Amino acid sequence: MAGNKSPKGIYAARKLKLKRLRFRWNQRKFKIRMLALKEKFDPLEGAPMARGVVLEKVGIESRQPNSAVRKCVRVQLVKNGRVVTAFVPGDGGVNFIDEHDEVVIAGIGGTLGRSMGDLPGVRFKVIMVNGVSLDALYRGKKQKPSR
Repeated sequence: MAGNKSPKGIYAARKLKLKRLRFRWNQRKFKIRMLALKEKFDPLEGAPMARGVVLEKVGIESRQPNSAVRKCVRVQLVKNGRVVTAFVPGDGGVNFIDEHDEVVIAGIGGTLGRSMGDLPGVRFKVIMVNGVSLDALYRGKKQKPSR
């Protein structure tokens, strides 16, 4: 049989397994998982959410072809002191956030942990402010506690 490079014997399992493993290193998800890149370089250290303190409010211009100033905040994480930019969802959502507020951030949901949509370099979004859901504040169901 010409052209077949796979071993086909009763004792071929080890060879087939190693061969498959070698090809799997070409897969992006496999490589990221095996080298533990998410735990090493992700500011949240592999966790789904993290607490942080708001340092400042910033407006980030969206990428072409859109034209807008997206409201974001610079957040210093409590667990490791890293500073990240987090998007504030909702119309007027940034009005509920002041400097030195404690916020909880989560991934924004872009492809493979990257930024989403037209926001350059923003990988996280704010979901809670001072222990109250941003959605509840936005809909007027709860008041923001004064600290």
